[in-house]
Amino acid sequence: MPPLAVRIDQVRDALAEILQWAGAADAVLSRWLRAHPKLGSRDRGEVAEAVYAALRHLRRYRQMGESGQGSATRRLAILALADTLGPEAIRPVLQPAEEEWLTRVRRIDASSLPRAVRYSLPDWLDEAFGRLDDPESLMASLNVQAALDIRVNPLKTDRDTLMAAMQGDGAVVPEATPWSPWGMRLPAGTPLQHWARFLDGSVEVQDEGSQLLALLVGPKRGEMIVDFCAGAGGKTLLLGALMRSSGRLYAFDVSEGRLHRLGPRLARSGLSNVEPVLIQHENDARVKRLAGKAHRVLVDAPCTGTGTLRRNPDIKWRQDPAALPSLYALQASILASAARCVAPGGRLVYATCSLLPEENEAQAEAFLAAHPQFTLAPVGEILAGRSEVPVDGPFLKLRPDRHGTDGFFAAVFTRTS
Repeated sequence: MPPLAVRIDQVRDALAEILQWAGAADAVLSRWLRAHPKLGSRDRGEVAEAVYAALRHLRRYRQMGESGQGSATRRLAILALADTLGPEAIRPVLQPAEEEWLTRVRRIDASSLPRAVRYSLPDWLDEAFGRLDDPESLMASLNVQAALDIRVNPLKTDRDTLMAAMQGDGAVVPEATPWSPWGMRLPAGTPLQHWARFLDGSVEVQDEGSQLLALLVGPKRGEMIVDFCAGAGGKTLLLGALMRSSGRLYAFDVSEGRLHRLGPRLARSGLSNVEPVLIQHENDARVKRLAGKAHRVLVDAPCTGTGTLRRNPDIKWRQDPAALPSLYALQASILASAARCVAPGGRLVYATCSLLPEENEAQAEAFLAAHPQFTLAPVGEILAGRSEVPVDGPFLKLRPDRHGTDGFFAAVFTRTS
């Protein structure tokens, strides 16, 4: 069987597992790849690229596939490979009916399709994004594969030094990110697992938008800081490095698995001031013991993740809009609980990787109304002289089409009493 015929079958089989929506696409795909250890690096890359193309364009592909014959998942695989490898590459291994169908559907003018189909969004998300500024620019940008953002570990090196060294050793040289002083950008899919500078903790993977949260937190040496929803610790590690490994930095999370993934990263980082803490919920007794003690608290709240669709396109299909009110209530509860940890004069940063105002501005405004002891600190004043990222209004609002980052929101509050 010709290799490309096999590739269609591989993409079809991987998609068949992912489209059961039993888990996150990256985890399911990783499991599928582990079950096929004979695949080479190029094979794995082509399968992954086609799978993610299908997830990004799933609604449009499915509408195109309605006119075809045979397995619907095979038609998805053919469309994805035609987009990633080029239609001429796969035509020789298609059946005559498939080749005729592919030629016909690729002639469809995308502008003639309904907007939700054109940008492959569920109706509820099409409506939500449609209420934002310049919605079609945003929707288009979310279907473009994101580059790989990394950052230096400030405890070990700085960006200029590292990039100069990489120029000299012949490695892939990243571009400096425009907004973060620590960030660097590499082509999507660049393998880091065996980089010496990754293994020794000199660099970490982190989107540029996420890096900017550290500037808003503004950690200082010797302080007590809480990363309230630490996850696997990307932001925790940057905060700890900026503290020069002094003071105390608590990494709270309700997921033992996420905190477990922090372990190897923490070992590489060289930090000694981070204390991972598994909590049962936002009102855990271990949270209450820090009431009024923390100089700075970061809440990167659980959210819809709509700002990360470039990297995680399956989110738009796995998200249940009926569950959103419960998510909004959880965000408000977490923010209120985290606020109790903030000392007088301290700083509270609320952030999401969402583009939805209900998770962002609405949460910040509701928090201020319910907590008169906090005032809003304009992010532009905090970032002045530290980042040239454009800020319009009191909040940080990032979009891939305007800033080249994932979609991010952040609000900063100061406790006045």
